[in-house]
Amino acid sequence: MIRPALMIAMTIGCCALPMPTAIAGTATIGRTWPIAEPDALAEIEMRAARQPANMATQFGPRSSWSALRAASLGNAKQDRTRFVVPFYTLPDEIRLPDGKLLYPKGFTFNPLDYVSLPQRLVIVHPRNLDWALDHARLTDFILLTAGDALDLSERTGRALFILEERVKDRLGLTVAPVIVSQVGRKLELHEFEAVETRKGERQ
Repeated sequence: MIRPALMIAMTIGCCALPMPTAIAGTATIGRTWPIAEPDALAEIEMRAARQPANMATQFGPRSSWSALRAASLGNAKQDRTRFVVPFYTLPDEIRLPDGKLLYPKGFTFNPLDYVSLPQRLVIVHPRNLDWALDHARLTDFILLTAGDALDLSERTGRALFILEERVKDRLGLTVAPVIVSQVGRKLELHEFEAVETRKGERQ
């Protein structure tokens, strides 16, 4: 399962890549040698074929997998909108290859000065999933505070993710349901009370 932070990084990386140019023809110049390394896909398939057929049973039920354990949040007591600046402080210094100091340890900056969050994060308790599916745009990420995200993804046909502790801490999340979106150089956290009783249009 791809996690939101990783998907955002992959999206930014792909957008930064130059577009390939059309090549009218190709030619071989100079000496060539056969590739000595085995084909990567063939090697993966070969190793997979050697694994026991019942390997999945060795990991136990998915409910016990630490990788799928979501960060918990309290319940929103009222409708509220607040703002967070996701400052980041470097834990170590960064130096150039020649040893020149680029950024010192403890340097603090706002990542939103350099990148943008193109989609919203819709963060809900599993019991509010129907509300989230009704209000989330196609480009939004839906993050769950508990439950089996893989099973719920299969049942709903919508990609769902778990709320990680580091995301909870970075965004200053305390309660759910909450929709996180970027507004300028800040993040807007719109918290909702008792959403399971609400009906309405998509936002």
